[in-house]
Amino acid sequence: MAKSQERSKRKISGGRYKDYRKKKLRSLGNLPTLTIVGERKTKIKRIKAGRLKTILLTSNKANVFNSKTKKYAIAEIIKVSDSPANRNYIRRNIMTKGTIIETNAGKAKITSRPGQEGTINAVLI
Repeated sequence: MAKSQERSKRKISGGRYKDYRKKKLRSLGNLPTLTIVGERKTKIKRIKAGRLKTILLTSNKANVFNSKTKKYAIAEIIKVSDSPANRNYIRRNIMTKGTIIETNAGKAKITSRPGQEGTINAVLI
């Protein structure tokens, strides 16, 4: 079923709002892309105005920024240690923005949106 970004058809009291227009394609949303740890898989999706968006489905590498040396390095992701979005994402190894991951370079916090941008950028903590 499609996800709508418009207001609800129901009021807080339970009554119905009158429709003031038909449904529009531009007001559709997407289901969340749950990026997990694994061999890299992407999907290309057409978005508004014919542009293309790369969606990251699975990945096992991250661009990790070291604030002491001011350099980026590609690190391998071992597992997800903490997730502010949902505590159940930890055991399912789902990565979102703000997730703490364990890499071979150390613990890092994800600063990008993997399901939207197609890459995983992180900062060592």
